[in-house]
Amino acid sequence: MLTRRHIRVKVMQGIYALQHSKDSNLKDQELFLQKSMANMFTLYTSLLALLLELKAMAENQLEVSSKKYIKETTTNFKNPSKFADNAVLKLLSEDSFLLETIESKKLKIWYLNPEYVKILFKEITSSKVYINYMESDEISFDADRDFIVEIFKNIIAPNDKLYEFLEDDQLTWIDDLPIVNTFLLKKLKKLTDYSTESLLPALKVDKEDLDFGLNLLRKCSLKSEELIQQYVDKTANWDKERIADLDAILLQMAICEFMNFPSIPVRVSLNEYLEIAKEYSSPKSSIFINGILDTVSNELKESGKLKKSGRGLL
Repeated sequence: MLTRRHIRVKVMQGIYALQHSKDSNLKDQELFLQKSMANMFTLYTSLLALLLELKAMAENQLEVSSKKYIKETTTNFKNPSKFADNAVLKLLSEDSFLLETIESKKLKIWYLNPEYVKILFKEITSSKVYINYMESDEISFDADRDFIVEIFKNIIAPNDKLYEFLEDDQLTWIDDLPIVNTFLLKKLKKLTDYSTESLLPALKVDKEDLDFGLNLLRKCSLKSEELIQQYVDKTANWDKERIADLDAILLQMAICEFMNFPSIPVRVSLNEYLEIAKEYSSPKSSIFINGILDTVSNELKESGKLKKSGRGLL
């Protein structure tokens, strides 16, 4: 689920905190990095739990609407239990690993905040895709899966109120949500009626990813002055104080990878930090960073300080 770019963003945020918070230290940021990486799996599990809550709400609505005094005011579908009986939601409700994880981690996020489930349920049941699904005579796993994919992609994932709530609940989820949503959507699309694996992956951060993040954070923090010296004289029209904080951090991180991560190609590091600059810094930052890093990488290569292992890594 985690990508190297996403890990780089988390490290960037950690370095920024180190440089701008009097109370922050390297140990704190190492712990925060590990926690924020692990929290991505909590977010993923919470979104699966949200689908279960929507199923429960559909079942409750079905029960309420079956009462005589309410029945006349409800929309009449041939199969009113179709949403509640959706095959994908049924798979989730029978996923013992998912249920045990929700229980063991005490994920009560939706139990404590049911209003967000109600908001989504109302938006789903008033949508055209829901009405078309409920009115369709097709009964198949594919139809059920396509419906869940559709509502997740177009109603749940882009919901502003849900986004704001998750942002308030965990600050790091702001950056995690697009990645987790995309990952979950891919998993949903691959489901078949003979799927036996849990939709919940092993809740463990890959050791290689964790080592990469921690090493990058440590080396950038402990060697910051050395890294700054690699680019400070390449900025003819900028003194150190005039370079935007995030641009300076991205330069240091990229140069750190050039010099200390022999298995990562220069072009990969360069492209990754240009993309991060486009998303998180000023509009012209990527052009500025590209020019500096191109010069630095050439000088490091000429001086023999750019040591990359493997073919094509320069």
